[in-house]
Amino acid sequence: MKAYELVEHQFDVIVVGAGGAGLRATMSLAEAGLATACITKVFPTRSHTVAAQGGISAALGNMGEDDWRFHFYDTIKGSDWLGDQDAIEFMCKEAPAAVIELEHFGLPFSRTEDGRIYQRPFGGMTTNYGKGIAQRTCAAADRTGHAMLHTLYQQCLRHEANFFIEFFAIDLIMESGECRGVLALDMATGTMHRFLAQATILATGGYGRTYFSCTSAHTCTGDGGGMALRAGLPLQDMEFVQFHPTGIYGAGCLITEGVRGEGGILRNSAGERFMERYAPNAKDLASRDVVSRAMTIEIREGRGVGPERDHLFLHLEHLGADVILKRLPGIAETAMIFAGVDVTRAPIPVLPTAHYNMGGIPCNIHGEVLTVRNGDPESVVPGLMAIGEAACVSVHGANRLGSNSLLDLVVFGRAAAARCSAILKPGVTRGMPAAQATDPVLARFDRVRHAGGSRPTAAIREEMQRGMQLDAAVFRSGSSLADGCRRLAQTFESFSELRISDRSLVFNTDLIEALELDNLLRQAVATIHSAGNRTESRGAHAREDFPKRDDANWLKHSLAWVTDDGAVRFDYRPVHLNTLTGDVDAIPPRARTY
Repeated sequence: MKAYELVEHQFDVIVVGAGGAGLRATMSLAEAGLATACITKVFPTRSHTVAAQGGISAALGNMGEDDWRFHFYDTIKGSDWLGDQDAIEFMCKEAPAAVIELEHFGLPFSRTEDGRIYQRPFGGMTTNYGKGIAQRTCAAADRTGHAMLHTLYQQCLRHEANFFIEFFAIDLIMESGECRGVLALDMATGTMHRFLAQATILATGGYGRTYFSCTSAHTCTGDGGGMALRAGLPLQDMEFVQFHPTGIYGAGCLITEGVRGEGGILRNSAGERFMERYAPNAKDLASRDVVSRAMTIEIREGRGVGPERDHLFLHLEHLGADVILKRLPGIAETAMIFAGVDVTRAPIPVLPTAHYNMGGIPCNIHGEVLTVRNGDPESVVPGLMAIGEAACVSVHGANRLGSNSLLDLVVFGRAAAARCSAILKPGVTRGMPAAQATDPVLARFDRVRHAGGSRPTAAIREEMQRGMQLDAAVFRSGSSLADGCRRLAQTFESFSELRISDRSLVFNTDLIEALELDNLLRQAVATIHSAGNRTESRGAHAREDFPKRDDANWLKHSLAWVTDDGAVRFDYRPVHLNTLTGDVDAIPPRARTY
């Protein structure tokens, strides 16, 4: 192995990732006086949160009756009862204050005529425990994530947080079961850096790029989950992958649920508003799993549109140009660029597309990472935290409601920072980790860098993505999942035949994409094996051979470990059916029980 000189850094807290969750945590940590480093492989305002369109949920009640308890009920129901109710209560109660806080930071929300934050309806969001439609999603036109990311980055700069931009985090530094920090490559100079801290927070986002058609940016390679698996830690509920009903056909680019919230309508080849048959009350604003499966059935049964009858139409033209240009300007631009469609005159061709990972690194409401030790599935991993889509708190359970994701980022980003402020003392340093904590990380990096096999990264990646799209998509069956597991095992094994053409260290995209592929492959294996292991249908996990939810056997979180040879083992955690405070006693029993 080549000797790599390490540049040493000591901080109180390290945040890996500069999306909404990472920036929200970094801001509060810096404000609290903790020496904080935010490591990010892209410039902060290029993180994938910038692509979030529809809005952030909070029971403000600006445009009609609302209550955090209604939000609590909707989130539990949307999770198909797999969400942890203590974490959901915490998130929904914190939501109004979190949104007002963003407003005070300078986020330019759209406004009502009387100057309040504008709120639009979103799928699965109701009032009075399912009786009415809630207008709960606070929006900045259709660029809410863009506005949030820029606002939070400005606040981080205001508090003089330390950023290490275009640094790729390679692996966690683990010693005696404790996280001591991370090893990272400065892509601009090719130098290796060791970051040590009292706490390391993973905010690295999801792993959407395991699928061939997805709404995720090319940077969404699940780096935190890959690092956790290599550290011998489990990932939770990986079988639950949300497919967004409306990705642009052929491109995968997201068309926000806010389009349907503003009155957009899905139609089949007969011009029928088919969602009236599948969800008579919510129609096009049913939860995402319901709409995605309905669209897939329509296509399967021959009612798709286009020459291949393999997609459907989303109509906006009846809304009028004024509404579209005021409320959905980004969508109009996206549809023109990626579909060649003028939305004021023609419908958008859409198809269900991989969108969000409910599963991730298991953690509690403080962001502390959990594992199983001595039979305890709630055992905290010292020094390690996770937030955002990389984490599984689990507030989304088996299926996330639209506009709860941006809320998750800011609520738990702030919660993790508060936990660090409560338990850490600024300026405390410890000795250097032993060589065996760092040497295996450097050795793996060196093996990948000098890989001289026969298969380029792109070939292995495409094989993985097409396999996941075929065998672990909207509908699943035991036979397709078994076939997928076998095919993916061969793909995983072929990583040993990787070929890297560029041996340099400075902006070596060949090397970086190979390291990202290692992260993706491990999470693809965890996802498809977890899907085969869960013999029921729940939320976004739809088994054709097990079409019903099975609370007797499967009201539990699945934990998956993936070894270096691609083997998977499982364990389980109980779903938290208890609340934090008992404040939900006023909720009718029918709304509280599954």
